Parts: sequence; C-alpha cells; structure tokens
Amino acid sequence: MREMTLYGVSFEPIGKQPIVLLKTTDDDRFLPIWIGHPEAAAILMRLQGAVPPRPMTHDLLADVVSELQGEIVRVTVTELRENTFHARITIVQDGREVEIDSRPSDAIALAVRCDAQIFAADEVVEESSIEFQGDEDDQASFVTASNLSDLDPEEFRRFIENVTPEEFASSLEYEELEEDPEGEPETDPEDE
Repeated sequence: MREMTLYGVSFEPIGKQPIVLLKTTDDDRFLPIWIGHPEAAAILMRLQGAVPPRPMTHDLLADVVSELQGEIVRVTVTELRENTFHARITIVQDGREVEIDSRPSDAIALAVRCDAQIFAADEVVEESSIEFQGDEDDQASFVTASNLSDLDPEEFRRFIENVTPEEFASSLEYEELEEDPEGEPETDPEDE
C-alpha cells in the first residue's frame, strides 16, 4: 500500500465532473478519482472548515462511529474494477479492526473529518496514477486546503447551502490538465 495525501479537488475542463486528486507522500504520483458533486461539496466544506447547522451525512457517520467508541483510522482505495474505484474504511473499536466497503469519495470525505490516513493499493497507483511535477501555477486550478483558507467562511457557507450541482461545477475556473489518454479510466461517479 502507498500512503496518500489529499492534494485537492478540481473539475474536468469539458464535462465539469469533480475530481479528487490524491498524491503519494513519497513522490509526485497523483491518483485522480472522478466523484459526484455532493461528495465534492462534502470534501470542500471540511477542507474549508465550514460547519453546517445540522450534521451532513458524512458528519453524522463520523459522529455515530465516535459515539460507539470507534475510530476511523484509515481509508484505502483498494482497486479499480470495471472502470470503478473501490475503497475500504478501517474502523478500530474495542481493539478490533472492522473494514467496511465504500465508494472512495465517501471514504475520503470521512477521512478528512476524522484525520484518518489515506492509502491506495500499489496496483491502483501503478495502474491509474499519473506523474506530474506541478508548480504553483498548475496548482491554481485545484481547490486545496491552503487556498481554501483565503475564503470567507460565511460566504462559503452561503454558497454551499444554496448551490446547485450545475452552479457548483461552473463556480471555479478550470485549467486543462495534461492527460494521459491511455491512463485515464472512465468512471461513473455514482458507481464508485
């Protein structure tokens, strides 16, 4: 397994589909995973530090696990099968580990709420990652934890509470990423 960090969230230039980008901690390999708009919003909300007035789904699940004396310790992108990424959430409760099947987008949304480690199977990194040595200009198209700190929390909260998926997709400026035509799997975000 390879340890990953959450590099950011962006949108593909043509279809405006959200992409979460994981980066290997030991080199410049990036794993792009196409996700749905609600999951992108859930990840971005947490990165920005926005607290909804009532718990959203991922917040609720994290709270339930915590109340049951469990801890979400890691999430792992385990495989790419039939153009769909699969993941597992590892919970420790009473000294035992429990693994639960998950879509990667939900697993990552939970990981950012619980400060859980993120991993990807070696085969997934080898098969689906891209090597990219970006500079600050390349990073501008990604919404990352560092550039989210510049946003006004109230403005972002109003945006998240009122945005439609179409508005959400068009709210950011996009830069075209260099694509590896043979290495970019097509996925249906609802099937992750």
